Amino acid sequence: MKKYVLVSFSLIVLMNLLSFSANAQQKKNLLFIMTDQQRYDALSIAGNTVLETPNLDRLAQQGAWFRNAYTPCAVCAPARSSILTGCTVENTGMRRNDRAYYYDEEEVMTMPTFDEILKEAGYTCEYYGKWHSLSSHTAVYTNPKQAAKNGKSVFGHGGQRYVHLDYLEGKEPIKELKPGELYDTMTKRPYSTDPLDKHHGMTDAELKASGERFPQCDMHGDLLIHKDNSLTAFQAKETIEALERLKDESFSITCSFHFPHAPMLPPEPYYSMYPAEDMIAPASISDDMANSPYRAANGRLDNPEYSDQEEIKYMISNYYGLVKEIDDWVGVILEKLDELGLAENTLVIFTSDHGEMLGSHGLREKNIFYEESAHIPLMIRLPGEIESKTAVDGYVSSVDLFATILDYMDMEEHPSDGISLRGLVEGFDTDHGEYVVTEWNYRGDIAPNYMIVKDGWKLMIPYSKSSSVINAMYDLGNDPHEMNNLLGSNPERDLYEERAEELRSCLLEWLEKNNSKHYKGVQERVLI
Repeated sequence: MKKYVLVSFSLIVLMNLLSFSANAQQKKNLLFIMTDQQRYDALSIAGNTVLETPNLDRLAQQGAWFRNAYTPCAVCAPARSSILTGCTVENTGMRRNDRAYYYDEEEVMTMPTFDEILKEAGYTCEYYGKWHSLSSHTAVYTNPKQAAKNGKSVFGHGGQRYVHLDYLEGKEPIKELKPGELYDTMTKRPYSTDPLDKHHGMTDAELKASGERFPQCDMHGDLLIHKDNSLTAFQAKETIEALERLKDESFSITCSFHFPHAPMLPPEPYYSMYPAEDMIAPASISDDMANSPYRAANGRLDNPEYSDQEEIKYMISNYYGLVKEIDDWVGVILEKLDELGLAENTLVIFTSDHGEMLGSHGLREKNIFYEESAHIPLMIRLPGEIESKTAVDGYVSSVDLFATILDYMDMEEHPSDGISLRGLVEGFDTDHGEYVVTEWNYRGDIAPNYMIVKDGWKLMIPYSKSSSVINAMYDLGNDPHEMNNLLGSNPERDLYEERAEELRSCLLEWLEKNNSKHYKGVQERVLI
């Protein structure tokens, strides 16, 4: 009798173990793909008639595509820290890029990231590509390679660059420069300069003798390495290797592409894919900015080449090439998910930290609240839970992704400033999505500090009563290029007082909800 009881007990234990194992296998995975500096309309599904992004389009069509997604801050480290923690920039304390990595002068990012929460729940977490947040949150990542040959952490400043340089050794020997070529500061390999490049026509010796700075945003041209050895290819391959290695585990993998951030140096065939002569200059490139708070933003007055209707075409050509390269590799990553049988059980999120002006208003880079800088791509796929071809028009922020990830991964709700997007996706949330706010405060009130978009209207104001910064409001429906500021020096600004106050009231609601110290200043600001 005891023998039969023992056998029965053993069978029960075995069945429970098998059940536990099956449940572990059924836990959803997360694949988070993020680009750097990709604007909302750098997608063919968003109406771009030049750029072709079939793989990103397919991802959007197989899940939910958010037409009105905005960055919490159009600056790298602040945006990324908000995405990771689900908290506003003010509440993370990551107000500027130089607080990333090993900043310790005051408390920054004291809250957990979504990966830290997932790690506690038994997930294996790995992260590839650009980090650009506080490095103390990276202990959860089990990447096989934690440092470059020079000892630099993959999660430290320049970490992605150093591991890529190690990878290039033996694959791309450093060649002597030919006429018209300079060295790319990221790969240390030659590139052929475009006329838009700040140092076009200079030799390497002349450049060194000049003592001029050589920032990434001044570099435009053809990177002379094989496409399979580019930084984008390298980061995608790392992600694919992680998928293969972790296919039998519950995982959270992030692929954080550096591009289409500067330097604007795509390799062939991407460099020639969108000929510069065929590109069309932005409609707002000749905006005189007379009634704009951004007239001198991003060095606009000192960089007239970005207002040149012919030269800007080189930047557009290169930018599109970089996005196309990413799209191709995203396709390879998604195919690997399919091949490994992981697609049906993996939450895939694609977004960007912020956009790129790309010559709009004669501006380059980001840092501001115009659509090209603040409006970003966002798509989420989870077969069986998110219906295909779901288009969401509500206004959302990537601050919401933290809560969204925990929701779809069946984790307990965790305190954050964002709201899960599931309600908008499934149609039962009728409140969230009414408006969205973007912020940037570290320079003080010498520039607009808050942007709020609601019902196609955008308000941009500083956070103090005393600031001399021009108030701005745009009717995006009738003025999509934001060239007609309805406030500021507009003689008819009184006609828009009611609309401006409506937007301000929503902004005040948002500030109060997030315990902002700037509530009173915004409340007292004179709009008209």
